[in-house]
Amino acid sequence: MNIKRVGSEPSVKGSADYFTGTVRIDPLFDRDDPARATGAHVTFEPGARTAWHTHPLGQTLIVTSGSGRIQRWGGPIEELRPGDVAVIDPGEKHWHGATPSTAMTHIAIQEKLHGKNVDWLEKVSDEQYNG
Repeated sequence: MNIKRVGSEPSVKGSADYFTGTVRIDPLFDRDDPARATGAHVTFEPGARTAWHTHPLGQTLIVTSGSGRIQRWGGPIEELRPGDVAVIDPGEKHWHGATPSTAMTHIAIQEKLHGKNVDWLEKVSDEQYNG
């Protein structure tokens, strides 16, 4: 057993290569082989969002505060509220982030396949974000 203490890893700013707007990532866990799960506490300021991306083994988002948006490729933008759980299928192209006026925080859990847990794609345009 290992107890990881709060603050044992520093917060990091979401890279401008993969995020639009201000995003803070607080790592929660990154399991060693043979386990594959990783997790982070992610906060999006109003208007902030991910780029389009996929996860080789899928992703689970648990919204803990605020108001957010999520969209799968070809689907409608859907609202996210505290307590909502979004389950993204393996390889499903999607984005997620805050609404234009309210920050959103979620816990993101995904698994690594051959050491990789995400494939980043193109940025979400303002037109796509605004629907």
